[in-house]
Amino acid sequence: MAVTERLDAYLSENGLEAVWFARPNSFAWLTGGGDNVVDRAGDVGVAAAGYDGDGLTVVTDNIEAPRLRDEELPADAAVETVQWYEDGLAAAVERVSPTPAAADFDVPGLESVDASALRQPLTDEQIEQYRSLSADVAAAVESVARECDPDDTEIQVAADLRRAIEAAGAGTPVVLVGSAERAQRYRHYTPKDAELGEYALLSVTADRDGLYASTTRTVAFDAPDWLDERTRDAMRVEATALAATREGGTAGDVFEAVQDAYADLGWEGEWRNHHQGGAAGFAGREWIATPDNDAPVELPMGYAWNPTVQGAKSEDLHLVDGDGVELLTATGEWPTREVSAVGYDLTLDRHAVLSR
Repeated sequence: MAVTERLDAYLSENGLEAVWFARPNSFAWLTGGGDNVVDRAGDVGVAAAGYDGDGLTVVTDNIEAPRLRDEELPADAAVETVQWYEDGLAAAVERVSPTPAAADFDVPGLESVDASALRQPLTDEQIEQYRSLSADVAAAVESVARECDPDDTEIQVAADLRRAIEAAGAGTPVVLVGSAERAQRYRHYTPKDAELGEYALLSVTADRDGLYASTTRTVAFDAPDWLDERTRDAMRVEATALAATREGGTAGDVFEAVQDAYADLGWEGEWRNHHQGGAAGFAGREWIATPDNDAPVELPMGYAWNPTVQGAKSEDLHLVDGDGVELLTATGEWPTREVSAVGYDLTLDRHAVLSR
């Protein structure tokens, strides 16, 4: 279903005349990839995009209007401009919008909308944008992983990752680099001044056109004996999650399959140490699977499952649709290993440890 068809249904079902989006991911979703961010520290951008059943209207100030009109918005978008020193964005939307209406940020007199459900599933155009982003992210991460050395620090490698990803026109909301010592101690290895040592995990989430792609690569210099085995087990849990990602199911259903896979592989309760991932699209995770999460599995949709096993991890972005599972964050130039899902008839090639 097209974006406007979903919004027409949303307006009708909720008795609304308009709906507005100023959070960057949903602004991009409605405008086909437009960027309303100037200051990345904020939750709300410099413009709001609204839909009223007839067309798209963007509200912004006189500083941003010319640039957004020329570079970020579809040609048929109407632009309402306020002076930067007069109205804030919320007040401008309140003045311009028909009522009743809803918004994804705080606007006086307007209801609140959670855009996540509206953003699922992906459209054909969004899938093509996703393929492009994912290929660029995988190429950037792999290029850095191939060049790093055991005496490089996590901070140095993180800087290289940001540079490579941002050179491809993508943002870097999450960049994690885990040295051999810290990757075994922590599941979220935020970069520190620690040398990589025996091996390293490089994990990123990057965004472009409002879409988010996550991936992890493992590079080993003097790998501990257990690294390949634990990585294989993480791969098998990931494959199980993908096999269980089925239309008509829920996040909780997938999580149950993940729990069972850990147990069958000899890692009972390992899932307690880190979240396992979930649906991905216009957020790093549109939802994260938990035992009681009844969020529906939507197809076609991106899914980024990221199981960990005591110092090892497997993570990539996959497209799951009615035809199967498509690996998106791949270049075809990284070593892979075929693994089977636990309890399902599915085998997948997963990214293995690169020995240097």
